[in-house]
Amino acid sequence: MTALSTTAPDLAPAAVEALVRRIYGIEGSARPLAGERDQNCLVQAVDGSRYVFKISNPSEAAAVVDFQIAALDHIARVSPDQPVPRVVRTLEGRTHGTIALPEGSPTRVRMLTYLDGIQIRETVRTAEQRRAMGAGLAALNRALHGIAHPGAAHDLLWNVATAHRLAEQLDSLPDGKRRALARAFMERFKVHVLPRLASMRSQVIHNDYHLYNVLVAPDDQARIVGIIDFGDMVRAPLVGEVGTAAAFHMAGSADPFEGPAQFVAAYHAVLPLTDAEQEIVADLMATRHLITALISEWRAARYPENRAYIMRHNPAAWEALSHMADLSRDTARDRLLAGARTGATQ
Repeated sequence: MTALSTTAPDLAPAAVEALVRRIYGIEGSARPLAGERDQNCLVQAVDGSRYVFKISNPSEAAAVVDFQIAALDHIARVSPDQPVPRVVRTLEGRTHGTIALPEGSPTRVRMLTYLDGIQIRETVRTAEQRRAMGAGLAALNRALHGIAHPGAAHDLLWNVATAHRLAEQLDSLPDGKRRALARAFMERFKVHVLPRLASMRSQVIHNDYHLYNVLVAPDDQARIVGIIDFGDMVRAPLVGEVGTAAAFHMAGSADPFEGPAQFVAAYHAVLPLTDAEQEIVADLMATRHLITALISEWRAARYPENRAYIMRHNPAAWEALSHMADLSRDTARDRLLAGARTGATQ
């Protein structure tokens, strides 16, 4: 939990602007952007260009930062049509810079191009949009396939494949009903999912493909124009990517499985899930809600000043777990895969 329990850097805008000027030769103004572990800033250059300047959490291993940079460069080479940020080089032609924070800790900084678009969370959700998101994630996963980097296997709490490591957080939940609900899903993961994961295909995954991190065009809100925030990338079972992303589509419809089923069907049409993956993808959708609830409850208590950002997915996670608690594993699986198994993406 080191990266999630180490305070993110908090440089003043003037200090950020000085760094951007010195390292990148860009004059501009900086303002803060939300973030979990790093300090993120929007840089508005005097020529009108916009960038995202990232100051890494000092606890983040250099290899992990290098991995995130290498993955974006890999996508730019093998699939240049993917709507992802590009890495901006420093004045010396490097992919990052190194600075000392005010307390003396060294850390890395990097800059990415800024992508215009509307966050999907701000739009009216439609079936067409969910299908676009499913197909878009499958295409991104194809682009990420084949990446080999020592930083890809880093330890990350936001990895559904390692949810069992959060079991110690169960006792800290203050509400008894929620604690029992979380225990039930943790046991489901340990018994039915964990023993199978080693046999699943693995690769680098985005791992955070949700309504805040996918951008659409203002005039066509089913056309994806940006995929952002690659900070949770990790090498992990591919089916975990699908379960994680599907989890964010349970809200917004009378039937909580309608959105996820549309999303998974579209993904499956581009990058089919194996039979073994189909057996546990609904379990992993529930597991994503479980780790969201556990991590957010823990971090909100630790960082009350950032509570609104930390807890943004918490209510939906508990609601989804409550709904899924009334279903058998087989029923949840069949409802999630209804479109994928018929070949329908409507």
